[in-house]
Formats: sequence, structure tokens, C-alpha cells
Amino acid sequence: MKAVNLETERLSLRRLSLEHLSNAYVGWLNDVEVFKYLETGGNYTIGELENYLKEQQEKDIFFWAIHLKNSDKHIGNIKIDPIDLDNNSGEYGIMMGDKSEWGKGYAKEASVEVINYCFGEIKLAQITLGVIEKNIGALKLYQNMGFEVENTIENKGVYAGELCNSIRMIKKNDK
Repeated sequence: MKAVNLETERLSLRRLSLEHLSNAYVGWLNDVEVFKYLETGGNYTIGELENYLKEQQEKDIFFWAIHLKNSDKHIGNIKIDPIDLDNNSGEYGIMMGDKSEWGKGYAKEASVEVINYCFGEIKLAQITLGVIEKNIGALKLYQNMGFEVENTIENKGVYAGELCNSIRMIKKNDK
């Protein structure tokens, strides 16, 4: 199964592909504020991004680029990957790369659409995620969307120069 195009009031979610290769995208991956709490980031080149996009395009996964409908501007990515068929569960991840679009509710709008699609159409039983404890904005967003804390992994890794805990969260399909 591959990602199908989705739309919200303000956003168009399209399958991530080589069409999204850009200097702006490389810039997000090299921006300390953007990758502060992500597992990847820093020292990316356009060639490395091109290889990554080719790999993702070949996979059978749910990975969308988030575009503004009014301008078609690519502002971030969202995915549900991997999907654990044994538990009928998917792992959520999001990166809002374009900092000029932060704080406008786009992360929640895209997330709600993707989660509703995965629960309603794909019939996943649950969606899980990991978030760094110090990423207060993301924690609030996930709790607001109905994710609950499952457990905490202490000393998960170094983020923004500090050893941090990771909080594992879960949202069950109640439909």
C-alpha cells in the first residue's frame, strides 16, 4: 500500500517523491531548530536528499509531503511507517520544515487527516509515536489529538546537546 493523495481545508498531502527535491528541503534538514528533536538532521547535501527520496519513493509506505493548497508550497512531511501487521499498528512521524509556517495549526490539520485515513480506510488498530520529553509543543499537540503516554525511555539520546528521555505515546482506533 502506498500513500494516496489527501486534502484538508488548507492542505494538500501528496506522496513524497523526487518532485520534492529542493534546496529548501535540504535547508530544513540542516537547520538546527528544525531537526532539534528529530533522529536525523544536519550536514545533508542535495545528493543525499535525492538518494533518500528515491529510496522512499520505491517503498510501499505511507509518506506524504505537506503542501499549502493556496500556493502549493511544500512545508513539511508526515508519515505512518513502519506498519506492524502483527499488531495492526503504525508509527507516526512528522517534520514541519518551513519555519515561516510554524504555529499556524498545519501540523495538527495534517495529522488529524492522516490519522483519520489510517483508522478509517486502512483500519489500523492503533498509531504509536516517540517524542523527546523536552519537545513541549509536540507533546501538547499529540495529547490534544488524543495520544496517551504509554511509557518513557530514559536517556534515549542526545538532542540539542542534552541527554533526553523519549516518551512513547499511543492512540487507539475507537471507531
